[in-house]
Amino acid sequence: MHFKKNILFLAISLLLVGCAGSTDKVEEFNKPALYWYKQIGKSISNNNMDKADAYYISLKSEHMRSPLMPTAIMMLAHAHMNDEKYLLANYYLDEYNKRYGQNKNREYTEFTKLKAAFLGIEDVYKDQKLIMDTIAKSSTFIYRYPGSVYTPLINTMLIRLHMSQYLLNENIAALYDRTDKPDAAKIYRHKNDGSVVKMTDITPPEKGVIGKIFD
Repeated sequence: MHFKKNILFLAISLLLVGCAGSTDKVEEFNKPALYWYKQIGKSISNNNMDKADAYYISLKSEHMRSPLMPTAIMMLAHAHMNDEKYLLANYYLDEYNKRYGQNKNREYTEFTKLKAAFLGIEDVYKDQKLIMDTIAKSSTFIYRYPGSVYTPLINTMLIRLHMSQYLLNENIAALYDRTDKPDAAKIYRHKNDGSVVKMTDITPPEKGVIGKIFD
């Protein structure tokens, strides 16, 4: 349910971006690609991401085949990540992969998508599906790109995610213990039997095990 709400939020955000774009550029059209590109960069520098998104729509609609498009997309993806808008960052990363997926930068964009997903986990209770999906995709990345320079960071993310899952299951089991439901508690503790981490490996953090390892 939380994941569906995120998708709905993204759809609404992109709709609002389109509306904002039509307002911001009423007097601006048929401009060179470089003009839109510079306006995107200027808006990002001014921390006006709504306007940056609107200028991207203009660049895309008027100059879809411009060689400036790949750089503009990645620039917006990173800007939204810095602004902690991870769903929008993933939108642009998906755009990049869809248009330039065979590019030699595919490994980097796949890593960046994993990074955005990891940092987008806000609540281990509500984001369980996102955690499981990120674990699966991180494992796929390691298999697909053996020896990648990003592997150490991916492995660190995986350990944090596995720790989150372990603590989540243990906390739910403890809750069932307190409510005198031992059979339900056993089910959740059994989920941790095959975990790559153990409770002795974990020091429960004050603010959650999902930390920003990219600072």
